[in-house]
Amino acid sequence: MEDKITNSLKKIPKVEQGQKVVLGIDGLSRSGKTTLVRNIEQHIQEKNIFTCVLHIDDYIVERERRYNTGNEEWYEYYNLQWDVEWLKENLFKKLKESNELQLLTYDNSSDSQKLQTVRIPNTCLIIIEGVFLQREEWRNHFDFMIFLDCVRDERFNRESGETQTNIEKFEKRYWKAENHYLETVSPIEQSDLVIQN
Repeated sequence: MEDKITNSLKKIPKVEQGQKVVLGIDGLSRSGKTTLVRNIEQHIQEKNIFTCVLHIDDYIVERERRYNTGNEEWYEYYNLQWDVEWLKENLFKKLKESNELQLLTYDNSSDSQKLQTVRIPNTCLIIIEGVFLQREEWRNHFDFMIFLDCVRDERFNRESGETQTNIEKFEKRYWKAENHYLETVSPIEQSDLVIQN
């Protein structure tokens, strides 16, 4: 992984004084995105460059808006898990023009969204991590995109034993949505860098 991070950093646009660079870490569930982000963040901070890390899963909507909506489960996960247009207007479009974002952040314990202020320095590497980042509404707001490619069996084995027992949910919800993303968006081909993990 160390070599992968070093090689990745060489390809990411340099953060100049007064500049914000937006880096996307895309990949399907359990492909290793969060681990890669932590490692990149550590390397960048050693160079005295500010980083701001945003996890797209922090901005999902309440359960009633993404479950039992009458749509197929894969559709709910891909299209309703996030308010795609709201995030486009309030997160992605404002990343470089504002130093302060007001974002609706999901709280799992109360199943509610709460407004949170996110401050971004003038000179900063903004790292956004999550699934489906290259959907049409968001893709043009990134300066550089890394896709972590990992086969489904390997990713599934990284789930907890309890989670693995509910394979029907994966088949109906997650895997169908992932297939839709791969087939309609072609994230591997669209990425600036693909890392096999």
